[in-house]
Amino acid sequence: MDERALEKDLDRQIVATHRRLVKAMDGRLGNMSADSKERYFAVLSTLVAKLETAEKPMREIMHEMMTEAASLILQELQG
Repeated sequence: MDERALEKDLDRQIVATHRRLVKAMDGRLGNMSADSKERYFAVLSTLVAKLETAEKPMREIMHEMMTEAASLILQELQG
């Protein structure tokens, strides 16, 4: 497979995984506590806001998310 075909296939896999994420979370929301929903929303909305800044490199976004999401993840693990 040439490089372009590989990249196109990866794009397809990313889109499919996004769809799976939405479906999985739709199934979980009804059983999540309000605290868990708040933490999930905090992480998700922060990530989306960073991704909407097109000029920011993915590496920088991931570094920031590791730092910012760590406390929320710990809260969820302890909850």
